[in-house]
Formats: sequence, structure tokens, C-alpha cells
Amino acid sequence: MRYNTGAMPRALSPLEQKLNAFVAHLLPIPFQHKIVFVQHLRIMLKAGLSLVEALNILIQQTTNHKLKGILVEVLYNVEKGRSLSDVLRQYPKALPLIYTRMMAAGEASGTMETALLHIEEQMKRSHELASRIRGAMIYPCIIIIALVGIAFEMLYYVLPKLIVVFAEFEARLPLATRILIAVSNFVVAYGIWLLIGAVAFIVGFILLYRTEKFKTIIHRLILRFPIIGGITRKINCARFSSTLTSLLGSGISIIDAMKITSDVLINRPYRNMVIDATSRLKKGTELSKLLAVRPDLFPPMVTGMIGTGEKTGKIEELLAEVSAYYNEDVEKILKNLNTIIEPLIILFLGVVVAAMAIAVVMPMLTLTQNI
Repeated sequence: MRYNTGAMPRALSPLEQKLNAFVAHLLPIPFQHKIVFVQHLRIMLKAGLSLVEALNILIQQTTNHKLKGILVEVLYNVEKGRSLSDVLRQYPKALPLIYTRMMAAGEASGTMETALLHIEEQMKRSHELASRIRGAMIYPCIIIIALVGIAFEMLYYVLPKLIVVFAEFEARLPLATRILIAVSNFVVAYGIWLLIGAVAFIVGFILLYRTEKFKTIIHRLILRFPIIGGITRKINCARFSSTLTSLLGSGISIIDAMKITSDVLINRPYRNMVIDATSRLKKGTELSKLLAVRPDLFPPMVTGMIGTGEKTGKIEELLAEVSAYYNEDVEKILKNLNTIIEPLIILFLGVVVAAMAIAVVMPMLTLTQNI
């Protein structure tokens, strides 16, 4: 006979349950959980389940406590007769506005499954793009942090000991060594204040970045950077074309689709341009002509394809072509980004290390020659 000697799991007290619920409420819902929610909902509706039955199953399957709580509220309101998109619009953290608008269009046209499929594809593309951008930025950030840490350790701990040795010989030191010693003395004397200043600068930058005016200035500067600017343009063109394609494919009007697309664009010059184009679009001006005013943001290929689509009535199909082109281009760039940045980082590291080595080794050679 086999006995289960494992301890039974302890039941949580009411206080522990409240604390868990509070922490779960503060944490964001992982984007992957949102994709799974849309995917499973589409599959169950396609299988013939009612919306109420599908939501009940999703509540049981969902492991994220915050999303589970939202789905319970959604189910309660759906059972009272409200539409799913109307209820989800109150929970933008569970599903952003762009997707609830697409869902509403599917409900209105009776093509809910198709709308959910468009939402799922758009969410996967956005998630994959964001993941690739984060992955490409990890390596340079680690190198920069390591470089700053090593430089600070050299200036604060290593060089002061060498300075004592150099001072004993009372020899005239090379200019590079004197500059390095001056920097080291400054770091030792004001190291704490430098750290406080760095933290204050970071906090101040974050606070200023929350303001629309400062954010716009930073985003304009990013567009002017040699490598990053080109990547930013391609990413925003990819987001613009893919989002607009999905929205138009869901049956949303061009005006509403442009409004929603402006919310998806991260770069402020792009967002402001789309917002301005939307307001002018209401007056009957063609979209291609409105976007062609800023060729630095929307290249002639984009405006040309949109113009052809407007003339032939196939704007959705041609936007899909633009989207596929830019998504593929961005994917290639992000894959090769480390290959592009790595030589620059190695060159920068080599210059810094060589400068510090020369400043330390030169006086030693001078001292040995004098001896």
C-alpha cells in the first residue's frame, strides 16, 4: 500500500487572500495572457459555444488573478445584455482600445470570429515586434552599464593608489596622466554627489518625459540619429500600415481607423502627423496627399501605394503589402542590430581602455628610465 506523506497545502487566511488580491491588482496583465484570452475566445466561439459559456470557461482557465477578476465583471455585464466590446472598453488594461473597436465592428457586422482573428494577428505582430526591440537593446545596455561601473571603480579605487606612487617620485607626469589624475581626484572627492546628481538627472528626465512637449522634442531628436532614426521610421511605418490594415479589414471607417492608429504610434511626430491628417481627412482630402506633406516620416513608397489604393479601391490590399514589406525589413534590421552595434561598442571600448592604459603606463616608463 502507498501512502501520501506529503504535507497538505495550508489554506490561506482572509488577510493573505486580500494581500494576494492587492498585489495581483497592482501588477500588469502580461501581454501573452491577453493574446491567449483572445485566441481561446475565438476558438470556443468557432466551436459553437455561446459567449457566456466561453467566458465561464475562460474564467476557470485563466491563471492571472487580475484578468480573472476582470472577466468575472465582464461575464456579469454580458449576462445583463451588454455587448462584449462595450464592457471591455471599461478595462483598457485587459484589452486596449484598438482591439475593442475592432471587436465592436465585428459584433455590428456579425463577423465576430473574423474580428477576433484580426485582433489575434495584430496582437501577435505587436508583441513580436516589441520583444525583438527589447532583445536588441539588452546587449548594448549591459555593455554600457558594465563600462560605467568599471570606469568608476578604476577612478575611485585603483588610480588613487597609483597616484600615491607617482607622487613619491616628484616627476613631471604626462598630460594624459595629469588629466586622468584630476578626474580621479574629482570622483573621489565628489563621488557621492555625482551619484546623487546622476539619480536626480534620471528622475528629472523621467518626470519631464511624461510631459508631451519634452517627449516630442526627444522623439524628434531620435529621428535625426543616424542608425536609430532610420529604425524608428521603419518601425512606425510598419505599425501604421499593419494597424490601419487590420482596422479597415474589420469594417471600421477610415476616419475611426486613423484615430485609433494614432494611439498605436509611439513616436510623437508620427502620432501628431496622423492626428492632423485625420482632421483634414474629414474635409475630403485624399490620405496619400496628406501624408505626402511629410516625406521624412512617410516615404514616397508608402504614400504612392496608398494613392494607388485610393484610385483603385484596393487601399486595404496595398496597405497590407506595405505592412508586409516594413515588417520584414524591421525584422531583418533587428536581427542584425547587434552585428551593426557590436563593432561600434568594441571601438569605443578600445579607445577608452587604450586612453586609460596610456595614461597609467606612460609615467611608469618615464620613472623606470629615470631610475
